[in-house]
Amino acid sequence: MDGFPWELALAIVGALVPIMAFLWEFAFVGRKRLGYRVQMDTTPTDVSALYAGAWRRLERDDGERLVDPSFVLLRIENTGTTNIAEGDYGFPEDTSVGIRVRFPGRRVAGVVVTELSDPSLATYFDAKAPGLGMSDVEEADRTVGLVELPKVKLNSSAHYKVLVVLERAGDEDGGGKIPDPEVVGTISGGVGSGKVHETKSQTGTPRWVVALVCFLLMISLVEPFIIDLTKNEARLDCAAGNLTVTGSTAFEPVLREAADEYAKSCPGANFKWEMRSSAQGLELLNSTRSPEVLAFSDGPKGDRLPELLPQPVAFLLFTIVINPDAGVQDLKPEQIRDVFSGRVVNWRAVGGNDVPVRIVDREALSGTRATLEERLLGGEVEPGENSDDCVEPRNENLRGSVLRCRRTETRSLLDTVANTPGAIGYSKLRAAENRKAELRKARIDGHEASLEAADHGAYPFWQTEYAYTFGEPAPTSLAASFRRYLTNQVGSDIIRAYGNRPCVELANPVRCRPE
Repeated sequence: MDGFPWELALAIVGALVPIMAFLWEFAFVGRKRLGYRVQMDTTPTDVSALYAGAWRRLERDDGERLVDPSFVLLRIENTGTTNIAEGDYGFPEDTSVGIRVRFPGRRVAGVVVTELSDPSLATYFDAKAPGLGMSDVEEADRTVGLVELPKVKLNSSAHYKVLVVLERAGDEDGGGKIPDPEVVGTISGGVGSGKVHETKSQTGTPRWVVALVCFLLMISLVEPFIIDLTKNEARLDCAAGNLTVTGSTAFEPVLREAADEYAKSCPGANFKWEMRSSAQGLELLNSTRSPEVLAFSDGPKGDRLPELLPQPVAFLLFTIVINPDAGVQDLKPEQIRDVFSGRVVNWRAVGGNDVPVRIVDREALSGTRATLEERLLGGEVEPGENSDDCVEPRNENLRGSVLRCRRTETRSLLDTVANTPGAIGYSKLRAAENRKAELRKARIDGHEASLEAADHGAYPFWQTEYAYTFGEPAPTSLAASFRRYLTNQVGSDIIRAYGNRPCVELANPVRCRPE
C-alpha cells in the first residue's frame, strides 16, 4: 500500500459519510414514510373505586356497560420529506380505507378524532366521508376489534390523532396482558415494502445521529496515526548501508539526533562519527573520495576542493559569549573587531569593568571561527594563541598583552569562558543558551541573537550549514537519503528544535545561498 493517499481517502470518507447519511435519511429512506405512534393504551385499575366516577357509567349505545374498558390514542403522521396523496395508500382503489388498526382480544366501542394538524383534514372524518369505521371480527380462537381509517392526504410533517374506546372481549382472560394494537397499511413508493412503521417520540438524539458522531469521532482519532504512518512511509525512502558523518562540531547535536531517528525507522542504516571541524571534515571527504562520507561545514568551502558538492541545510545563529565579570552585554561591530584584534586590553575601554580581556578561540580550521572572521572581523585572521589556559602567558615577555588560548570544540570553549574572569569567546547560539547562569550573550549593536533579526539583516553573526558529498551521490544511497531526510518535515523539526531554521523557511532564502 506504499504511496496510497490515506490522508485523502480519510478526508473523502469523512465528508461522504455525513452526506450519504443525510441523503439516506431525508432523500431516499425518508422520501415517503407513513408512521404511527401509540401515545396511550390504558385501562382503569379498579372501576369500583370510590372516585371512579364516569368510568362506572361507560356503556354502549344500547346502554350495556363496557367490560374492562380501555382507551387507545393513536397518532398517524407523515414522517417523510414528500407529501402522501390518497392514491399512495396500498389498499385497493375501490375502497376508501387507507389504514386498518387491529385490537386482538378487545372489541371496539367507539372512535373519535381528537387532533388534526391542519383543519382541512376534517373533511376526511365527517359523518358523510367514507373510510372511517369500526367493527369486530371473529378469528379462529379470538375476537379482534377493527378500526378503519380513511385515505388521508398528508403533507410532510402533517398528522392526526384518533382516540379508540374498547372493552375486553368475553372470551379473553381478564387477568392477562392485553395485546398491543396492530397497524396494517402500506404506502406505494415508500421505504422497502412501504409498510406503515412505528415511530417514537424524539425526546433524545436519534440513534443514527449518535452512530454518525461516533463514526466521525473514530475517524478523527485514527487519522493522526494513519497520517503519521504515511508520513513515515513518505519521508523514509530508507537506504541501508554505512555512512561516516564528519565536520562541524557545532552542528553535531542536530545530526546525531536526526541519525538516531532515521536509524529507528531504517534499521539497515549504520552511522559512524568523525566530528572534528568543518575544514577537517571537508579534507577527510576529499581524501577518501567516498560516497559513504557526508561532511558538514559551517559556511561554504570557498574555491578549494572543487569536486565537493554542497547542499544548504540550515541557517545557524552564533553568539559572542562573555564572562559576567567583564560587565559588558552590548558591543558594536567595531568594538568586537578591536577586542579580537588585541587593541582592547581591558574591558573599561568598551564600558565594562576594570578586568583584563582574555580571548578564548577555536582552532584555525573551525567553521565557527571562520564565521566569526567573515561576519564580524571583516575577513581579518585572528592572531595565534599565546596562552594555554588564558590565565598565564606562555612566556614573561607577553605579560601586559591580551592573552589568547585555543579550544578544539564548543563545550570546552564555553567552559573556559565561564571559568575565566574577563574571558570572551563565541559559539553556536543554542549551546550558549544552555549556560545562561555562567555566561552572558552579548548583543551586537543593540540586537540580540534571533532568527528574525538575522533573517532581516539586523544581526550579523550567522552562517549557512552545508552538507557536502564527493560528486553527486546515487539517489538510493544512504548519503542521499539522509541528506533528504534533513530537509523534510522530520529533519526540519529537529533542526528547529536546536534553535536553527531550515533554509527553505527563511523570509529571505538567498541568505542560504550555495557557493
